[in-house]
Amino acid sequence: MDSDPKGTQPPSTPNFVLMNNLASETVGGKVLFATDDWFAAAENLLKKSDPEFKTGLFTEFGKWMDGWETRRKRIPGHDWCIIQLGVAGVIHGLEVDTRFFTGNYAPRISVQAACLKPEALPLLPRQDKIGTAASESDLKAVGELNSEGWDYLLKTTELKPGYTESSHNYFHITSRARWTHIRLNIYPDGGIARFKVYGIGQKDWSLCSPNELEDLLSMVNGGVCLGFSDAHYGHPRNLIGLGRADDMGDGWETARRLDRPPIIKVDSKGILQVSGNEWAIFRLGHPGLITHIEIDTNHFKGNSPNSCKIDACILLPNEEENLIRKKWDTNKGLTWKTLLPVTQIHPHKRHFFEGTYITLQEAITHVKITIAPDGGVSRIRLWGFPRPLPKKYLSSKIQ
Repeated sequence: MDSDPKGTQPPSTPNFVLMNNLASETVGGKVLFATDDWFAAAENLLKKSDPEFKTGLFTEFGKWMDGWETRRKRIPGHDWCIIQLGVAGVIHGLEVDTRFFTGNYAPRISVQAACLKPEALPLLPRQDKIGTAASESDLKAVGELNSEGWDYLLKTTELKPGYTESSHNYFHITSRARWTHIRLNIYPDGGIARFKVYGIGQKDWSLCSPNELEDLLSMVNGGVCLGFSDAHYGHPRNLIGLGRADDMGDGWETARRLDRPPIIKVDSKGILQVSGNEWAIFRLGHPGLITHIEIDTNHFKGNSPNSCKIDACILLPNEEENLIRKKWDTNKGLTWKTLLPVTQIHPHKRHFFEGTYITLQEAITHVKITIAPDGGVSRIRLWGFPRPLPKKYLSSKIQ
């Protein structure tokens, strides 16, 4: 047990929201158990979409709410649910969104976690649970997990009501252990709209052959977004998500740059002659040598970029931390090397590059993806081989 878990609530949006939501339904997160789902089912907690409010809409059980809402407690105890992370990993922060839950929000929560093997899960499949509470058989099955004894990531902490100015509750997590499952406790009852678990996927690289191609940028393998210039319509962390994008909202899309020229011109290679661009920076899941690149503009038919460039470098943890603090002011001594030169890309298409297209033949830790002038990309894959860094870096821990 963690004897002194930290859960301080920062005053503004913290850096950890750049990271991957390991519990989202889009990466396979799922609710395995909930004590009560009377007004609204716990599965709503893991939705990718923002919470909705529908005035005047009622079900036979009460007001329709887009979140998890339990009935008013009239028996001993409190409500809680078990969540299986879609991607196992290290958790850096939590976001508890109480939007639209104003007179019915859960006033307090705590969060526990465990690292379990699949065979340790005796739970029964959940059906449509709205209007019900856990059955005796459900309670007996979940009791075998002994979840009340799991490690605390966040001890009992107050939440704020779901008004616009107070609905986002953020909590830093200091544990750096690997977790697969979460127990979310609410005290004693009430509602929460969304629950996000921000972190970095953790892969056991010792099980991988050094000669086996891996997507070193994938969130499953530990890739993570560290900064970006613009994310008006879609966050760049979507670039490293699972599978192909479901729609434009499942990609990275920027606003239209206001400095684009009134009359568009191109060079002989079809590259737009514009001064501006947008960028996003990622840390790979493992240092490695990139040999194959995929850029997918799936769904972006009238709003894909004209070109894309990928640069790379090696950064040590203290260097990365300093640059994050400076909001990636890349004019202060950071040298990028070209991995993929400026290359024209096309709407709604998968682009594959290898061989002479890839101009850097050395291990790297970080990449900067630049699109011009603006627009949307759904996925980027950087396939390559995990490799150790040159000897001069080995004295500093990269992972």
